[in-house]
Amino acid sequence: MCYNNKITKSDEMNNRYEEINSEEQTRIASLLLGLNELYPNAVPALNYENPFQLLVATILSAQCTDKRVNKVTEKLFKKYKGPEDFAVVNQEELEQDIKECGLFRNKSKNIIGTARLLMEKYCGKVPSTLKELVELPGVGRKTGNVVLANAYGKPAFAVDTHVYRLAHRLGLSYKKDVLGVEKDLMKKVPQDLWIKAHHWLIYHGRNVCRARKPMCDMCSLQKWCPEFQDRLND
Repeated sequence: MCYNNKITKSDEMNNRYEEINSEEQTRIASLLLGLNELYPNAVPALNYENPFQLLVATILSAQCTDKRVNKVTEKLFKKYKGPEDFAVVNQEELEQDIKECGLFRNKSKNIIGTARLLMEKYCGKVPSTLKELVELPGVGRKTGNVVLANAYGKPAFAVDTHVYRLAHRLGLSYKKDVLGVEKDLMKKVPQDLWIKAHHWLIYHGRNVCRARKPMCDMCSLQKWCPEFQDRLND
């Protein structure tokens, strides 16, 4: 896979990269290539079989590990088959079903509200535009982009805590707000790599570039990491 070609050949990409000098383009291309070599099979960590299950699982994942969410949804999706079931469940009952995920009162309220709106407005189908998704209870840009990218294969760049942290450490963005980081990533990463790059950054954030104790000495991306290079020059 030739990232340099992806970055420079099309007019669309040239327009998006016009504010980035050639040296920085090369650095980013090398960084993406390195991530692809590390995590060629990176896929979503949440288990799901359809867009609605992914939507529910992503809502549950707020301040909760994907591993715990998968444990909960394994039973949850057997008990409730789709939005039609979640729309009529008693909130207290659902709270007990998802209690292990934390924030269970707000999450249960949002899941029920989302299910009801899907049944009323979309005939039980999960919409496939960000504008429609973020109108659902408990669904923000991150959750909406996760659904768009992974359930529908649409180009979107979801920014979670791992992506936000690595975007800063790897010099892909220095914006303080999540939307600013998202826009920078969409500008600097070729569109056909947005979905993969999202997963690459998450995998690297969990395995190497951890929040508290990043394993910089064993990181194969040192050469293209501004934070590591700054440490060497100190």
